[in-house]
Amino acid sequence: MPTPESEAFLARKPKVPPTFDGVDYDDNRALRAAQDAIIREQWVKVMMARLVREELGKCYYREGVNHLEKCGMLRERYFELLKEGKVRGYLFEQQNITPSKH
Repeated sequence: MPTPESEAFLARKPKVPPTFDGVDYDDNRALRAAQDAIIREQWVKVMMARLVREELGKCYYREGVNHLEKCGMLRERYFELLKEGKVRGYLFEQQNITPSKH
């Protein structure tokens, strides 16, 4: 059962997608909201990888010599999450997207 989100959490939760598409670079609030959303999504991926890694460690310990057979799905999921589970920041995406001229 999911826990209810508090009002303080909902107030700080980004309301924009984690991308710079359609962001007016002259509007500081919209730009900062997009930056926060991108960083938040990157941290979510990092934490997902951490949780899978902890479960993989438990599985290795629990299964012992059979860990190669029994923990294969967790291992593959962890390797997939490692590819994208890094906090890179927002500057690369922000600098390599040219805003459309009106």
